[in-house]
Amino acid sequence: MPKMGLKNLFFFKTSPSPLPPSFPPTRTFSDSLMDENIETARAIISKWELISPSDQTAPLFSNTRQEAKQYLNAVMSLQSTMQHLVALDSSSDTLVQAHFLMQLAMKRLQTEFYRILAQNRDNLHPESVTSTDHRSSSVSDDGTNFSDDEFRFAGDSISTVAMVDLKAIAECMVSAGYSKECIKTYILTRKSMVDEALYHFGVERLSFSQVQKMDWKVLESKIKSWLSAVKFAIRTLFHGERTLCDYVFGSPERKIAESCFAAVCREGAESLFAFPEKVAKCKKTPEKMFRTLDLYEAISDNRLQIESIFSSESTSSINFEAAIQKESSKIPVPGGGIHPLTRYVMNYIEFLADYRDCVAEIVADWPQNSLPESYYCSPDREGMNRSAEIAERMAWLILVLLCKLDGKAELYKEVALSYLFLANNMQYVVVKVRNSKNLGFIVGEDWLTKHELKVKEYVCKYERVGWSKVFLSLPENPTAEQARAIYECLDAEFHETCKAQSSWIVPDPKLREEMKDSIASKLVPRYREFFGKYRVGLGTDFGLTPDDLEHNLSDILSGSVSSSHTPSPPHRFKRP
Repeated sequence: MPKMGLKNLFFFKTSPSPLPPSFPPTRTFSDSLMDENIETARAIISKWELISPSDQTAPLFSNTRQEAKQYLNAVMSLQSTMQHLVALDSSSDTLVQAHFLMQLAMKRLQTEFYRILAQNRDNLHPESVTSTDHRSSSVSDDGTNFSDDEFRFAGDSISTVAMVDLKAIAECMVSAGYSKECIKTYILTRKSMVDEALYHFGVERLSFSQVQKMDWKVLESKIKSWLSAVKFAIRTLFHGERTLCDYVFGSPERKIAESCFAAVCREGAESLFAFPEKVAKCKKTPEKMFRTLDLYEAISDNRLQIESIFSSESTSSINFEAAIQKESSKIPVPGGGIHPLTRYVMNYIEFLADYRDCVAEIVADWPQNSLPESYYCSPDREGMNRSAEIAERMAWLILVLLCKLDGKAELYKEVALSYLFLANNMQYVVVKVRNSKNLGFIVGEDWLTKHELKVKEYVCKYERVGWSKVFLSLPENPTAEQARAIYECLDAEFHETCKAQSSWIVPDPKLREEMKDSIASKLVPRYREFFGKYRVGLGTDFGLTPDDLEHNLSDILSGSVSSSHTPSPPHRFKRP
């Protein structure tokens, strides 16, 4: 089963996986320029292709970084070309080749990203990160070209070099739709470093029962260890991790920086800050009272810095985004239908949109962290008035939902069904937004158009994967000698496909009819021609006529599983 993730919501994966769709081009590419970009990318990417996970080829990011600059520029040009190809023909062979090259490039960049993190573990220690002047930038202002000057580091510290390399790779992978792989690599590597540092200072996760039952001398020793650890953790460890996250992922992907920081430091911070509270709940004695006051004083002295480091939506304990993320059902929706989470979240967001004036007052004090422009750009972004703030909040919540659905698609064993699931749920989101009295107006027509294109992309992939064997069983210009074998193959593949998809469903009537018409248009005319030409030669045992085929296609995607079997949403929002 192919991997998925936030990446499918952005650009270019042949497997179902996050981030936003490729969007219509803003200028016209000539065929020759697109071919040139692809061939240039092919030459550079193939040169650095990994043969195996243990491949020990020379690092791409080394010495003057000239090769790295060329590589990243080639990937950015390839990405731009793919946007135009998707807009022209999302099923073209050229786009498939470009997809393949992009996957090779992302595999290489993910390996480089891990190598830099692992080999610079000491250089990226929080103390060195905190003291580094991060003046270098890896990408030019338009985010599409990596210049020579930005890859020269004469006299710079090793930590600065590593951080700029990480930032360059992260920006390239995120913009290409492979943020999930990049983020996962980052979190796993950095979290282990944070956990190890806290363990070295004696910080461990203890229950209240364990603290309460401790001998006083043991507890006093742990309090002393905690007092030593808390200053280092706040002023160096967590501050350094916040600095590193903000630098590598901070612009324009501020939300990613916050999420990464939360994932890296959450468990360690919870263990650290829960300890004083548990000690305070224990039965008090004179000697314990003074030590408890020491704990309180340490927290009080560092409160401002604690709030500065951890004050963001990503590190808040309760919010709607966290509720979406915590949804952890592992049972796929029957037939690839609408997930209850999709209904729940969209009902909630629609409800919020109807109270946008009240919501405007609430979000006015929220941190202003912009969405990536490749996914959503409010027409009022420059002024960032209240309407723009609300639009970005709504778009972000929907993006969180779509990322979550991408993970749900991984639960299906059939790749075609995972694409169908994504198409159904994206269609539900789009229709909900378009039919909403206020939500469509808030996020804008451009957002709707982009996501309608994403529905078509998923549908195309479902059709290509789910019906490829049937299409391939009916070649063009067959000979009379091939007719019998072609018929038997087609008959078997068609019935097998219909049987395999008998419970698959497309709840939206309009989308269902469009999908059935698309499949029929590619199959029925060609089979009717074949049937008329070779019927006599095959005798009277023709079991599948063109009318039979057309009739069977009219029944697909209706699902043998009743809609009543679909789980109800966890909560329905009612107006007061």
